[in-house]
Formats: sequence, structure tokens, C-alpha cells
Amino acid sequence: MANLYLWILLAVLYAPIAIILIFSFTEAKVLGSWSGFSTELYSSLFRGDAGSSLNQAIFNTVVIALVAASVSTVLGSIAAIGIYNMKRGQRRVVSFVNSIPMINPDIITGISIFLLFVFLGIGRGLGTVICAHIAFCTPYVVLSVMPRLMKMNPSIYEAALDLGATPFMALQKVLIPELRPGMLSGFMLALTLSIDDFAVTLFTKGSGGVDTLSTFIYADARKGGLTPELRPLFAIIFIVILLLLIIRNYRASKTSHQV
Repeated sequence: MANLYLWILLAVLYAPIAIILIFSFTEAKVLGSWSGFSTELYSSLFRGDAGSSLNQAIFNTVVIALVAASVSTVLGSIAAIGIYNMKRGQRRVVSFVNSIPMINPDIITGISIFLLFVFLGIGRGLGTVICAHIAFCTPYVVLSVMPRLMKMNPSIYEAALDLGATPFMALQKVLIPELRPGMLSGFMLALTLSIDDFAVTLFTKGSGGVDTLSTFIYADARKGGLTPELRPLFAIIFIVILLLLIIRNYRASKTSHQV
């Protein structure tokens, strides 16, 4: 009975994705209408025939996600090291504060950052979207790196200092290799969150035409339909993320067996 429930749950979760994957191989403009097997939508997507707005939205999404994930990984890793070295009471307080942005609904975070930019008189655009994404991604990186710090033997870092290494050398040669799996997980999580975000982007992008995939899809849907080339794009994103997760889990499993 438990297995049946699990399979039903998986079917409900993945049925919409399966539908998108299937109908990405037809030229029908309306999702759900099959006009024969074709890869024309994939060809159109890679040729850039879907329109300059979609191409620009894809470019903006990739740039914002990569920059936000990279910066938040660095900031989150440094913050995690700082939190780890605090006293136990201070660590609990800061960890609790760090968890608040993750618990808050995205719309509250988006409105809060929007009001901050208005208060500071900062014009909204690509820069404000990147800053906002860094702000809400960093706590997730901290959460990913902290378990690695908790499992690490602190004597290794101290031994490196005793053997003559500078703090920067010890960070580079000891801490970063130990924290790399957590940093990689944090980077992938931040990348996914940035690509997926809608509410924060909507409130911080301004009216300058800076659209990401989420805001483009929202505007496209309000016109009465979705651009057909979005179906193969969704399929590609899903497959890429799935492959990354499989590779990541395989490497983690292989490492654990070696240990």
C-alpha cells in the first residue's frame, strides 16, 4: 500500500513535466493539441526564431542566475565560517536570523527589497535584480555549508596554522577543499532558486524592460497563451537539472563508499 501511494504521488508530481516533454515534440501552437511528431520547436528555439523578447529573457535569466549564484556562494561560505566560529549562544541567534528569509514568503521579500530601493532612491533595473537575488540566495548557501563545517575536524585548520600556514593559505588549502561539496550544493541551489524566482524579480526589475523567464512567461500568459518554444525550453532545463543532480548524487555516493 505504501509503494502504491508513493507511485501515485510521483505520478501526480511528474505528470505535468511529462506532458511538457511530450508536447515539445509537436508543432501545435496550443498545448494539448498533437499535430504529429516534429523537432521544429527545438530548431526554432536554437535559431532564435521565437522572438527577441524571449531570447533576451533567456539571456537575462542566465546572467542573473550565474552572477547571483557565484556571489551568494562566496558570501554564504564566508558567513557560514563566521557563524561557525561564534559562541554557541550567538551562533543560535544568527542561525535563527539567517533562517527568517527562507521562511518568509517570496512576495514579502520582494516587497521589502522594493521598498528598500525606493527609500534609498535607487533606480530599478538589472543591477537591482541581481542584488535582490544575491540577498535571498545567500541564506540557502549558508544552510548548505554549515553541515560540512559541523562535520569537519577543527584541529585540521589549527594544525595548518601551527605548521606555518597563513590564515589565507589554511583557508585555501584546508577549509575550501573540506567545504567544497557544501559550496557546490549551495551554488546549485542558488542557481535553481534564481532561475525559478518570480515575485522578487517582479518587484525589483522596474519598468526598464528587464525580463527574466518567469516574468516573461507571466506577461506571455496574460496575453492569452504561451509561446510554443517555451515547451522545448522547459524540457531542456528539466533534463539539464536532472543530469546535474544524477551526477552530483553519483559522485557523492562514490565518495561515501570510498570512505
